Amino acid sequence: MPFYSYKAIDSWGQMEKGVAEGADEAYVSTSLSAAGLYILSIRKLNSFSKFYMDKIRSRGIAIRDIIEFANNLSVMVKAGLPLLTSLGDISETIENHNFKRKLTEIRRMIELGSGFSAALACHKDVFPELFIHLVSVGEETGRLDKSLSDIAVHLQRMEDLKNAIKKALIYPTFALVSTTGALLFWLVYVLPKIMVLFREMEVELPLLTRILMASSDFTRAYWYVFFLAVGAIAGAYKLMLRKERTKYYIDVAKLRLPVVKLVVFNKLQALFAEQLRIMLESGLTIDKSFDILIKVMENVVFKRALSTVKEDILLGSGLHEAIKKHGKLFPGLVVRLIHIGEETGDMVEQLNYLSEEFIKRLNDISQKMEKMIEPIVIVMIGGIFLVIIAGLFLPIYDLVASVGK
Repeated sequence: MPFYSYKAIDSWGQMEKGVAEGADEAYVSTSLSAAGLYILSIRKLNSFSKFYMDKIRSRGIAIRDIIEFANNLSVMVKAGLPLLTSLGDISETIENHNFKRKLTEIRRMIELGSGFSAALACHKDVFPELFIHLVSVGEETGRLDKSLSDIAVHLQRMEDLKNAIKKALIYPTFALVSTTGALLFWLVYVLPKIMVLFREMEVELPLLTRILMASSDFTRAYWYVFFLAVGAIAGAYKLMLRKERTKYYIDVAKLRLPVVKLVVFNKLQALFAEQLRIMLESGLTIDKSFDILIKVMENVVFKRALSTVKEDILLGSGLHEAIKKHGKLFPGLVVRLIHIGEETGDMVEQLNYLSEEFIKRLNDISQKMEKMIEPIVIVMIGGIFLVIIAGLFLPIYDLVASVGK
């Protein structure tokens, strides 16, 4: 939803300046007038300003707030309360000021004649696109309470999926940070003190020791280069993700790298099954469901496969036949259960099982990640400190050998 800066005079005759959010200038003008302001001027903000206003106004709104909102609204609508009354009651109990403001604006748009889904669509910075689509379906079918309840369950599963991935990444992140920290500590504090002795004794140093000394001196003198390098790599990675061609090769690598592929592959399967389940259950057609799926999937490899699957379905193929052509992306379990779902007419139940199964696998992977990563970490740390210890003891060995002679 666009933002408008305005100048107005309040009921006390004082000049007031501010920023308001609205579908168009007429909506903003009507809203401000209803608040008792006399409008002097309204100007639409540019896209750059809108980007930062979106960030500011959606700050602090967590997915749990959206889930709670969907649950509460579902219960109230099912009980027969009018939508406007329900939105007003819910907004009064919400503690998050940004979310309260969003709900107030949505309620005001409905009062001015907008549909609920259309009002939500003006706040895509907060409400996911799937949320808006399912509300629209609920409005059309007269089952808004069911759509909202399904949305709450779906968002909770997506949150569980996200948490499972976070758990799986905790140990690798800790291992990487701790190993890097230990290496920097040795290079900056420990090695320099030991190397001073070698310099004072004027011992002829082996190549490995000279390399360590040079590395230690460089790290102490240009420690900031390390942080600049990390920032440069992160920036380059983000730039590469903006181009579909380079992002495609990155996504291919994610599906092939040891350990990483376990997390990424199971995440994609869980996301595919859960998103397709909720859309089919809400009554969306298969082609519309795949249109949304293709937008939701972040992995370009998977996205392209889904595009091909959709084309095959539109040409008359069954869903299981279409995904079977992409055997590397869809395992036999997915193909088999979708085939059963097509034959029995119980596709939603089969997709529900697949969603739960792959989320469970991700949870199992997160618990086993430490054991999977531990050998790699041990080898890395052992190799680093083997080089350091060898660099320290080689000159000592040469010194002792020369004294013995």
